[in-house]
Amino acid sequence: MARIVTPLTNTQIKQAKPKDKIYKLSDGEGLQLRIKPNGSKSWLLDYFKPYTKKRTSISLGKYPDVSLSEARDKKRLARELLAKDIDPKAHKDEQQLVKKREKCNTLRLVAQEWFEVKKTKVTPQYAVNVWSSLELHIFPDLGNCPISEISAPITINTLKPVASKGSLETIKRVCQRLNEIMTFAVNTGLIHANPLSGISAAFEKPKKQHLPTITPEELPNLMSAINIASIKLVTRCLIEWQLHTMTRPNEAATAKWCDIDFEDKLWNIPAEQMKTNRAHSIPLTTQSLALLAFLKPISGHRTYAFPADRNPRTHANLQTANAALKRMGFKGKLVAHGMRALASTTLNEQGFDPDVIEAALAHIDKNEVRAAYNRAKYIERRREMMNWWSDKIEISSSGKLPTLVGN
Repeated sequence: MARIVTPLTNTQIKQAKPKDKIYKLSDGEGLQLRIKPNGSKSWLLDYFKPYTKKRTSISLGKYPDVSLSEARDKKRLARELLAKDIDPKAHKDEQQLVKKREKCNTLRLVAQEWFEVKKTKVTPQYAVNVWSSLELHIFPDLGNCPISEISAPITINTLKPVASKGSLETIKRVCQRLNEIMTFAVNTGLIHANPLSGISAAFEKPKKQHLPTITPEELPNLMSAINIASIKLVTRCLIEWQLHTMTRPNEAATAKWCDIDFEDKLWNIPAEQMKTNRAHSIPLTTQSLALLAFLKPISGHRTYAFPADRNPRTHANLQTANAALKRMGFKGKLVAHGMRALASTTLNEQGFDPDVIEAALAHIDKNEVRAAYNRAKYIERRREMMNWWSDKIEISSSGKLPTLVGN
């Protein structure tokens, strides 16, 4: 016949005195209070392991941190697990491991793992911009926060100071990046759902602003300004190179000699240097090749066609062309990137095929097969169009190479 155990009372527990050896007071169903010689009291639950039926015990916490009623609640939960053939001790260890893992997986650490993948899909310059935005706006407040504890209200509150400054474009980009990180965390099993999927709705949408540019009729004014400007030769060549090739400022500034195919008259830009992360080939016109020939004695022995002034081993600053245009009187009227819009408008007005123009501008075609086909199909049509564009630029100017004036 099983021994009947009288449940413990709070008074018994409080009055239990330490002895020379450890002893236990039983509450029934395996729950016991263990009293040590030093006077400490702790709860234990004796039970038989599922399947093996080996006798063991699990700690339920110290008294009085865990009261009698709380110990009984823990016992009840443990016995519910046992009824499902789940070892409560193994279950507890697993839960602690999960919590420890959650604490270790901070937003910064998860973001670093995500970034290792992200940076392989974008240009190095864009990758720097991505990480810098997180370092500046997110990590100071949330970087050490476990990814599982990141919530929409906390994140929105963190971004409010940025929004109050009117930096809505920054808010938009940071929200996009945070959502990518959270999706990465979901896909890698760190969290069950993305809690930030709708945070961009908490902020005003940025108004689309077109980059300053000039009309086709103003091209002669631009060329005249370039010709008489007191700027360095490399800077003058850089502006004209970007204008002739219709490239983005960073693509033009980072042009490498090794990417120039003089035999086929092509500038083959590697994918990692393109905003679209896709390789792009540009037919080189007579005028473009003349610019390279002029630069050859200056930087032909270097890596970059347009070397930096202070350190010629690296490329020109990405803002060099913009700074020069401002000094030439085009502040608020034209930026370096706006020269692409100038070329596009002029070529569209002339009646060139819009698809050929888009291909020349290296705009993304979401249809991968069509994009590859167009790049191959349009190269000769682009060459014809680029020749017309370079001739147009030359007609708008003196047609001469930069002189030593203003060096």
